[in-house]
Amino acid sequence: MIVEDSAVVRQLLAHIVSRDPRLQLAAAVSSAEEALAELERVRPDVISMDIRLPGMDGLEATRRIMAERPTPIVVIADAVEERGFRISMNALRAGALTVVEKPFGPAREGWEQVAESICTQLYIMSQVPVIRRRASAAPPAPPAPRPMAGRAVGRPALVGVAASTGGPPALARVLGALPPAVPVPVLVVQHMGAPFMEGFAAWLNGLVAPQVEIAKDRMMPRPGHVYVAPGDRHLGITAGGLMQVSEAPPVGGQRPAADVLFQSMARHLGPRGMGILLTGMGEDGARGLTALHAAGGLTLAEDETSAVVYGMPAAAVRMGGVSALLPLDLIGPRLLKALGTEAS
Repeated sequence: MIVEDSAVVRQLLAHIVSRDPRLQLAAAVSSAEEALAELERVRPDVISMDIRLPGMDGLEATRRIMAERPTPIVVIADAVEERGFRISMNALRAGALTVVEKPFGPAREGWEQVAESICTQLYIMSQVPVIRRRASAAPPAPPAPRPMAGRAVGRPALVGVAASTGGPPALARVLGALPPAVPVPVLVVQHMGAPFMEGFAAWLNGLVAPQVEIAKDRMMPRPGHVYVAPGDRHLGITAGGLMQVSEAPPVGGQRPAADVLFQSMARHLGPRGMGILLTGMGEDGARGLTALHAAGGLTLAEDETSAVVYGMPAAAVRMGGVSALLPLDLIGPRLLKALGTEAS
């Protein structure tokens, strides 16, 4: 189901979907109200959701859909429109799975790449099981952590965190546990389209206490700061402790790749590095986290009970690279404990 108020963009999205053999257009509507009215009849496998809609916006529509008939939602957003992007990020917190760039027509440069990205994300997300979210319901008590084979480690000198599908709200939850003066730098890899990364960092900066900014090559990371990998660039750490931002080829189809970050930490920090792998599809980060674990670093992964997609953490567990497997709500407190800054 396509939800888009612009007739031109709606027709463009319908054209993009109709030419992909993996997809079949179930409905195309111009408002959130119409989408909600048609939802039970159409029963789509996945929804393409505009955010700036007349009447009810895409954020409220996402909340309503996730409460009434949970369905995978892919947000289609204009990356350069700041207010709309903030709404898009909040829609991810409300249960949408990912955000992709809005198409602007075949005459624009990069048209085929944007169209392919939209179709691929719609197809992949259509396979993701989603759960009902009711605002009035009390959250269930988190299950106990599942300790894995590991060893005691000292306080880390640097923390690396990586996520993919479902990552923005998960990152906001984990990093939201940190105090403004967190005693170590935090480096973040989030799989997201390059045009969105500046907006993502700004959105995250408005939610968490430490300063969030885009990582820059050859910069020394500082305590109290969170550094996000730039769009379409790898992020790692050098032997001298500087951040390394590179245009090296994608690893496992990803750039930035979590494996690049964690492997550089394993190589140059060893037991002084701490890695956290959150929700995400595929296996990116699993090998790197395993290398960091083998080098003596503390490694955490998100448990299946809370992960939107349990692909990346599951791969790390299979490889034996996880010190502790935790539901999302327990990762922040465990991070604080490792840093020696447990909340009072």
